[in-house]
Amino acid sequence: MNFSLEITIKTELSVLPKVRDIYITMLPGDSFVDVANKSKELVKYGYNPVPHFPARSIKDFDDLKTYVGMCKDFGVKQALVIGGGREPLGKYHCSLQLLETGLFKGMKIGIAGHPEGSPDISDSELEKAMKEKTPLADYIVTQWLLDPLVISSFISKQNLPVHVGITGPLKIGSLLKFASIVGAKNSINFLKSNKNKTLDLLKPRDPNNLINSLKKVTKHFHIYTFGGLKETNKWLIQNNYAKKN
Repeated sequence: MNFSLEITIKTELSVLPKVRDIYITMLPGDSFVDVANKSKELVKYGYNPVPHFPARSIKDFDDLKTYVGMCKDFGVKQALVIGGGREPLGKYHCSLQLLETGLFKGMKIGIAGHPEGSPDISDSELEKAMKEKTPLADYIVTQWLLDPLVISSFISKQNLPVHVGITGPLKIGSLLKFASIVGAKNSINFLKSNKNKTLDLLKPRDPNNLINSLKKVTKHFHIYTFGGLKETNKWLIQNNYAKKN
């Protein structure tokens, strides 16, 4: 199985596990220059950086060209091109606009998948956007999910490899909180219907059950730590998903 991990520009690289693919999120207010420089640092330490390119956080073509150019110059081979969760900073409002510029030629491109929908766009618009973006991408990274039936159904409809978004070990309360933020309705219901079966609600939920139920449909899992990098590192090592530093 292949695992990737998502970090911010403030994450200390010394605490990262031995996971090759490291995605760098570009949060509202972050500078693309800082994301590019974080990617450069990751290349130096032997990782494969995958910087985010959120359309709504990029002002114009010149900024996009500069950002892509910096990343390529630093040795970045892969990118995640997404819409982003903010009001548009400039002319771009969707990931398709970035993909159609042709600036990413020569890079492996990931796009976002939303099996449970998105609070920012209707289901019909999501479906239309996915059809338009698929020919310009190499794979899909989903929002994090918990219901294996929803994930399997989504994967069966795609023409690209799907990297399934999961969380590292998190407590039930934290999972419910983050599920509400991203609009993961099915995951919220899944948690609520299963939480009474959990002996210790304060114990971090182990992602292994979800991974084992999906091994036949995907070998790729993308980890959202939500600040729980220490617990995620421990879990990866214990399960031989990553080597101990």
